[in-house]
Amino acid sequence: MDLKRLALPALTLLAIGGLAAWAFRPEPVLVDLATASRAPMRITVEAEGVTRVRDPYLVTAPIAGTLSRVSVEVGDAVERGNSVLAEIRPAEPALLDARSRAQAEAAVTEAEAAVQAAGANLARAEASLAFARSDHVRNTELASRGTLSSRALEASAQTLDTAEATRAAARADLDLAHATLAKAQAQLLSPEAVSAATGDCCVRLAAPISGTVLTIADESARLVGAGEELMRLGDLKDLEIEVDLLSADAVKLAQGASATIERWGGAPLAATLRRIEPAAFTRTSALGIDEQRVRLKLDLDEPNGAAAGLGDQFRVYAKITVWEAEDVLQIPQSALFREGADWAVFRVIEGRAVLTPVEVGQRNSATAQITEGLSAGDVVVAYPGNRVEDGGKVAARD
Repeated sequence: MDLKRLALPALTLLAIGGLAAWAFRPEPVLVDLATASRAPMRITVEAEGVTRVRDPYLVTAPIAGTLSRVSVEVGDAVERGNSVLAEIRPAEPALLDARSRAQAEAAVTEAEAAVQAAGANLARAEASLAFARSDHVRNTELASRGTLSSRALEASAQTLDTAEATRAAARADLDLAHATLAKAQAQLLSPEAVSAATGDCCVRLAAPISGTVLTIADESARLVGAGEELMRLGDLKDLEIEVDLLSADAVKLAQGASATIERWGGAPLAATLRRIEPAAFTRTSALGIDEQRVRLKLDLDEPNGAAAGLGDQFRVYAKITVWEAEDVLQIPQSALFREGADWAVFRVIEGRAVLTPVEVGQRNSATAQITEGLSAGDVVVAYPGNRVEDGGKVAARD
């Protein structure tokens, strides 16, 4: 009986101790797990961009005048040489005030008098020429008979030449006087008289290229000056992508790099980096920070395919490749943490987290290349928190 009395409390104490040990045993930390795997990897720089027509044409007014209402609209297709874009009537002369009209009328009177004087001079020159011609004929007959010296005959011929030259000069003076009169009379023409005299004088502007009307400065009829912008034309089948990158990102790229165009409203488009401009420019960010940016030009690999809906100055998002490889051992970037100056991960072995130093190569926004420390198939903690310890138990979170 005494042994039974002693055994019962002992068993009770053992049971209580076992329950306590079971209750306070360390629970495994629930974590997200990831597996190191080999797969293609791509490093990109990303930025917003806009589409642009590669060779836009700016149509300007060749003369000053009155522009008729534009008959084409934005989005219309035009054909080179056949489509009329606009008509411009040359500027009409301004109305004369009283003083200017009086001066113009006096100039006409002066020109008319000059015509009369030039006509009288011409008549006198023709009379002198007729007399000199008949006198020379008479002297020639006398010289043939020997009754007139050769010197007198030469003098007669010289007089005839001088008379002919005088008549030619008089005719030129008369023509000059007529031109001066016409110029003076033109100053007195009214705008209505000019329009009636010239008739259909409009300058018609034909399309310089076959393409699409991109913008119109103003559709209304109005006065325009020479060289004033009227509209812009372009070929929507010949688009390029313009992207502004930070200069620190631009130096990582090379011409010919592949790119992907996204967020434009359709499926991703393949593109190629064609040009990196050599000069940067300063742009102030939304935070008020001055940034040095570089302008890049990209060409669509299939401009007439899936990108048919794109137009001029559409917003897009470009991902340009800096580095890529087909077979890379990689893990999520979230699995990495610093252990001193080196990178490390928690590798899961038989339910325990093992601190494992690793060498990291290339990294993108989601994954990191592991060059040393792990093998394909190794399981790591994807998001190691402060509860995960070297050698501690872990379990996969459901």
